[in-house]
Amino acid sequence: MTSEEAKIFAGVLFKPGDPELRAIKLRSHNLCSRYNRTFEDETELRDQLLNDILGYRGKNVFMQGPIFFHYGRHTSIGDNFFGNYNLTIQDDAKVTIGNNVNFGPNVTIVTPIHPMLPNERNQMLDEQGVPSRFCYAKPVTIGSNIWFGANVVVCSGVTIGDNCVIGAGSVVTRDIPANSFAAGVPCRVIRAITQADSMVNKPEILAGNKVIEE
Repeated sequence: MTSEEAKIFAGVLFKPGDPELRAIKLRSHNLCSRYNRTFEDETELRDQLLNDILGYRGKNVFMQGPIFFHYGRHTSIGDNFFGNYNLTIQDDAKVTIGNNVNFGPNVTIVTPIHPMLPNERNQMLDEQGVPSRFCYAKPVTIGSNIWFGANVVVCSGVTIGDNCVIGAGSVVTRDIPANSFAAGVPCRVIRAITQADSMVNKPEILAGNKVIEE
């Protein structure tokens, strides 16, 4: 781990242009580019590329592609993951995704934060007095048994609890508690998800199929 990479995980200012950080990102970007040029039935090649990109990958992880990971190795994904088109994860800080998670098209997760004041965003002085560009980052944690609709954006520092559904087009700027249906810009909890949401209560849609009893 580089000294600048350690600063990322400490939640303090770091230099995104640091040569060692740029090398990590270049590797991830090139691997993602290779993945995006594969055919969907090149499963062995895709699996190998995902193993090379991600810090951790569970079983049965499928990404439709194209995919875009900033660091790649800062992201961990559990079992039974599906990511639809244009999955973008800007994983400066760590991104942790649980089991049985499904993302609709164009889901974006971002962890970095830039200074608000333009002069500070453009340049500050490092510990040695050298002018540099800085940002900082906060981790994102997504639980298990979660579904994101299309075009969901998850911002830095957010934790989403287990069993949540996030509505299409939402921008998640704060934590979402477990067992919630949440939507909107900014995203807010609409209501709890309960057994009343079971498909057994929608026989016209269930159409003779059966729910598996837990």
